[in-house]
Amino acid sequence: MSGAQHDFRQGVAASLANPDLQRSLARIPIKFVQGRARAAAEFGDFEALRLAGEAIRERVLADLAGWLERFEAAAQARGVQVHWAADAAEANRIVSQIAREAGVRTAVKSKSMVSEEIELNAALAAAGVETIETDLGEYVLQLAQERPSHIVAPIIHKNREEVAELFEHHHDRPQREPGWRDDIAGLCREARETLRPRFLEADLGISGANFLIAETGSIMLVTNEGNGRLCTTLPRVHIAITGIEKVVPTLDDAATLVRLLTRSATGQPISNYVSLLTGPRDPGTDEGPEAMHVVLLDNGRSGLWADPALRPMLRCIRCGACMNHCPVYQAIGGHPYGWVYPGPMGSVLTPGLRGLDAAPDLPHAATLCGQCEVACPVRIPLPDMLRTLREKQAASGRQPWLQKLGFAGWGWLARRPRLYRLATRQAAALLRLLGDQGQIDWLPGGWTRGRTFPAPEGNTFQAQYRAKRAADE
Repeated sequence: MSGAQHDFRQGVAASLANPDLQRSLARIPIKFVQGRARAAAEFGDFEALRLAGEAIRERVLADLAGWLERFEAAAQARGVQVHWAADAAEANRIVSQIAREAGVRTAVKSKSMVSEEIELNAALAAAGVETIETDLGEYVLQLAQERPSHIVAPIIHKNREEVAELFEHHHDRPQREPGWRDDIAGLCREARETLRPRFLEADLGISGANFLIAETGSIMLVTNEGNGRLCTTLPRVHIAITGIEKVVPTLDDAATLVRLLTRSATGQPISNYVSLLTGPRDPGTDEGPEAMHVVLLDNGRSGLWADPALRPMLRCIRCGACMNHCPVYQAIGGHPYGWVYPGPMGSVLTPGLRGLDAAPDLPHAATLCGQCEVACPVRIPLPDMLRTLREKQAASGRQPWLQKLGFAGWGWLARRPRLYRLATRQAAALLRLLGDQGQIDWLPGGWTRGRTFPAPEGNTFQAQYRAKRAADE
C-alpha cells in the first residue's frame, strides 16, 4: 500500500488541480451512470433482481466456510489443485512455487484486482517470471507503471494522447499513419498486434474469478475482451487467484449475479465474454491447460466477516457502480485512495482489510449522500459502514486533534442552549458577511480549496423553525 494515511489529502489536491484528469472524469456520468440507468429501466423490475442478488450473497456469507469447502471438493474432483492463502505473502509464495516447478519463464495475465492487491507481478519478477498484462487498460498501466484508477475501467483517468505517447515510447513501430494518435481503433489494433504473440509463447496464464461455483467447482470469468479466454486456455498452466468471498452456491445463482454485474458495471445486458472454466484439459484432448490451480485468498477477509457491522462488504461483486455514482470519486478519481480499491467500496475495504491506521482518511472520503447504496446491485449499506468506521475511529482516539477539539467544543456549546443560540446567530451573521453572491470562497480547514461554501440566506434554523411554527398557529 502506498501510504494512504499521509498522502490522501495531497492526492486529492493534485487531482483537483489536474485539468486533463478532470476532463477524463467528466465522462463517468455519461458513460457509466446513464448506462446503468438505461439498463436497469430496460430490465424491468431491477429492484427485485437486486433483492435476489442480496439474498444469494447473504446465503453465502451465512456459511462461507461451508460453501468454500464444497467448492474445493467439487473443483478437486475435476482435477483442479486448490490452495489456501492466509495473506498476500503466502499467495505470492504459492504462485511463485507453481511457476518454478512448472519451469515457467513467461506469464500472461487477465485483469485481476486481487493480483493487484497482493502485488503479484513484482513477486513473479523476483522469481524470474516475466508477467504481461493483457487487458488493454491494464497493459497501458503496466507500461505507465501505475495502479488502476477504477476497478472496471482502469484507465478512466487517461486520454488517447497519453496512451499514444506510451505506445510510441514502448512499441517498436518504425512508421505509423498520419493522425494515428487520434485513431482509437488503430491504437487498440496496435496493442492487439503487440500482445497476440505473447499468448502463444507464455507458459502460465493468470486470471481472477468473478465467481466460484460450489455446485460444479467452476470459476466464472466475465470480460469484454478476448484476452481472458486466451490467458486461461492457451498456456499449459492456469492459475486463478481470487478472494474467499467470491463463492456462490449454484450456476443459477451465478447467472442472477451476472445479470446484476454487467448492467451495474457498464450498462450492458451481458458482457462480450462469459466463461466457465471447470478443470484442466481432459486426457487425449488439446483444449485447455495441462494443469489448473485456484488460489483462495483471505488477506483480511476473515476479519471483515467476523465483524457483523462490516460483513455486508463481502457481498461486493466488484461492479464499480458505487464509485461511478460517488461525487467524491467523480471529482478526484481513484489514485488518491492509496490502494487498489477506490471509491466508497475502497473507503470500507481498505480500512476493513488493512486496519484503520493504514487508511484514517478514507472513512471520511464520502459525503454520505447515499448514492452508492442506491446504485449497489447487492444493496450493500455503504453509508452505514462508513459511519461505523468513523465511530470506531472516534472510540479508539484516532481522530485528528483538531477534529477532537472541534467536536468537544461543539458538544460543550450544545449542552448550553442559550449560548448555543447566541453563537449560531453570530456565526450565521458572519457567514452572510463572508458570502459573495451567496457563496463563500474561503474558509479555514480546506473545505473551500476545491469548491465554494453556500452562505446562509437568513436566520438560523432554530429562528426559522420558531417563525414557521408561529405562522402555522
